[in-house]
Amino acid sequence: MALSPAQFERHIAAGKLSPVYLIAGDEHLLVLEAADALRAAARAQGYSERDVLESGESAFEWHELAHAASSLSLFGSRRVIDLRIPTGRPGKDGSEAIQEYCASPPPDTILLITAMSWSKSHETAWVDAVHDAGTTVVAWPLKLSALPEFAQRRASSRGLALTPDAIGVRIERTEGNLLATAQEIDKLVLLAGGRALDGEALESLVADTARFDLFRLVDAAFAGDAARALHAVDLLRAEGESIPGMLSWLVTQLNAVVRMARLVERGQSVDAAMRAEHVWATRQAGFRSALQRGRAAFWEARLGDAVRVERLGKGRLPDYAAEARRPSSDLVQAIAWREFARLIGAIADARFARATTARRQASA
Repeated sequence: MALSPAQFERHIAAGKLSPVYLIAGDEHLLVLEAADALRAAARAQGYSERDVLESGESAFEWHELAHAASSLSLFGSRRVIDLRIPTGRPGKDGSEAIQEYCASPPPDTILLITAMSWSKSHETAWVDAVHDAGTTVVAWPLKLSALPEFAQRRASSRGLALTPDAIGVRIERTEGNLLATAQEIDKLVLLAGGRALDGEALESLVADTARFDLFRLVDAAFAGDAARALHAVDLLRAEGESIPGMLSWLVTQLNAVVRMARLVERGQSVDAAMRAEHVWATRQAGFRSALQRGRAAFWEARLGDAVRVERLGKGRLPDYAAEARRPSSDLVQAIAWREFARLIGAIADARFARATTARRQASA
């Protein structure tokens, strides 16, 4: 059975769960939230145990799927086997293992397969086996015309009333990015205080708080979207924001990434590291991207950059004394904003970080 994400919501609400699920797509937010919804529905029906298998880990062997299927529950309860295939391509051994499982799913067990990359070329024999044994859900990228309905549904589900013109403002500000739209609606829930918002009220609310654009900047940087993050830097500078005032939130997030990167280097999965930091579902894709771009040492170096940028933002120029004998306050701020933009670019793109480091060393 093949379902769209909207049909899957109704399927979950009906309460009759399939023995096997494949939830896949490049719209990571929809994939993560659909998987979360299935796990919650399974728990409500007594599936209290969960085995997590991550095929992307170097030590993974596909016989672990058969072992998980045949092993007895510790407490005789129902359970979920959570199989994660990030690329959506399990290979020959994986395809055979999944087909074997689907041929005879064990009782009182749900197999949930998730994949964060998907196209028609992924739909090979093992996908047919899942389709025959259970349910497949593919989250294809939403067209721009479908975003207003998505935004309205999401806002309503969180008790936030937005008029059509307010929805239009949100979509325009996020330039059609689904994850960014979802994140900004979640932030509006906190900022609106239960008020219904039209376009004018929303713009006024956003103008009253620099945190809104700062959230967008930080999320875009960690997600690796340098262009969007640097555009947010320009907006914040135009609004007259203070660099030291913005760095508190950024440093908090950098520290979280450092801690997660250390956990991953000690052998924990990325998902386990994010659970340890209580990362919201709507932000997980961005942090996942960040952890793929750099190890703990990389993020520790960005923390060092942030400390240096904070000094610059407070008017100190220890590294730039040669630029002017008696620098004006305007020059100090121009240098601070330049370095803040470089920091954001380095967070978003490791190549940018290497180029910035090389430039700094050459000028030392």
